[in-house]
Amino acid sequence: MQITANKVAVIHYSLKDSKNELIESSHGNEPLAYLHGAANLIPGLEDALEGKKAGDKFSVTVASAEAYGEYDKELVEVVPKSDFENQEELEVGKEFQYDDEDGNIFHVRILKVDVDNVTVDGNHPLAGQDLSFDIEVLSVRDATDEELEHGHVHQEGHHHH
Repeated sequence: MQITANKVAVIHYSLKDSKNELIESSHGNEPLAYLHGAANLIPGLEDALEGKKAGDKFSVTVASAEAYGEYDKELVEVVPKSDFENQEELEVGKEFQYDDEDGNIFHVRILKVDVDNVTVDGNHPLAGQDLSFDIEVLSVRDATDEELEHGHVHQEGHHHH
């Protein structure tokens, strides 16, 4: 069975950044199960998996535009420190989310903290980087009706809605 839309694929992967440094790997952990075609992976990786089958092993480099996007300097913002409730918890590298008056949720990472201001970055930490994957396809199956309805894989004992 090939990986196509509405199939559940189970893969092992290793992810390296543009400096060829290992970022994460599923080896030694549970493999990744995902619903193909439901935007559960970055677009370039999902495209590379299309048509693969159990037993396939391959490497692919995904350009930043097909991964987490180009780095956008407009997403770096200096915010008054007084806008933060827990100022003593502000530290470089800390990530958090907030929502605006319209209910939009934003994820940001702190780049700098000074006396009066905090510089935050709304880019994904891997934005602007080409990413390299080593992939092993372990299995491919049809998605259940419930998985299709919810848009993601339900693993036994791990479904929380």
